[in-house]
Amino acid sequence: MGDGKKEVKNMAKIEIIGVKKIYEGERKVLALDGVNMKIEENEFAVIVGPSGCGKSTLLSLIAGFEKPSEGKILLDGKEVKKPAPDRGFVFQDFALYPWRTVLRNITFGLELKGIPKEEAKKKAMKYIKMMGLEGFENVYPYALSGGMKQRVAIARALAYEPEVLLMDEPFGSLDAQTRKLMQMELIKIWEKMKRTVVFVTHSVIEAVYLADKVFVMTARPGKVKGIVDIDIPRPRDYTDERFLKIREKILSLLQEEVEKSQKLRNKIP
Repeated sequence: MGDGKKEVKNMAKIEIIGVKKIYEGERKVLALDGVNMKIEENEFAVIVGPSGCGKSTLLSLIAGFEKPSEGKILLDGKEVKKPAPDRGFVFQDFALYPWRTVLRNITFGLELKGIPKEEAKKKAMKYIKMMGLEGFENVYPYALSGGMKQRVAIARALAYEPEVLLMDEPFGSLDAQTRKLMQMELIKIWEKMKRTVVFVTHSVIEAVYLADKVFVMTARPGKVKGIVDIDIPRPRDYTDERFLKIREKILSLLQEEVEKSQKLRNKIP
């Protein structure tokens, strides 16, 4: 006989089930074709793939900015149908409001949620400190470097205190030195806050440095070609033999898909 206890089934934080995305127009484009993914709570998941494979589209679907043509996306077992504060989004191009200071960019979403001004400021200051932005509270975006702008964008997303942080190539436009620094800072913040992160990048090195799990996408129409788990202690060393071995594994999965993607682009008039 049993002890009367129900067996608890582990549920993924994010589950993507048979997702297709078709864009209608002069030419119908099948962007995603039967994508299946499971991302666990507090996991740092990275999506890599050739240009045009639907990485950013998939992130947009998780955010609720767009809807799948087929299939569904579940967050804590509930279907995602629209954007919500439980998901924060960081864009590649910073997307800051030029007429608002650093502080007021970070409080913007909190104000929309109806959080009182002083409470919103207190929350914002917590993330300003965390992101190393102290002393820049009253500075406007035009006076900030690219790295500083992205710190503001991340602080703004975190100020919502979302359960899931979605990041679409957030360091893609930064110089190599700043990019490496931002990767290190992001890992420190993630280890402190323990949020579920879904991060899109073109860089395999960045993927191996950041991820617990890497999803490798095929050329368009995008689907998951392979999943690579990364069990290397942090902070990670780019020259470590294990790091290089995983990097080569991902590159080998990608090589054929990049070639397919280039052929596909050459066919488009």
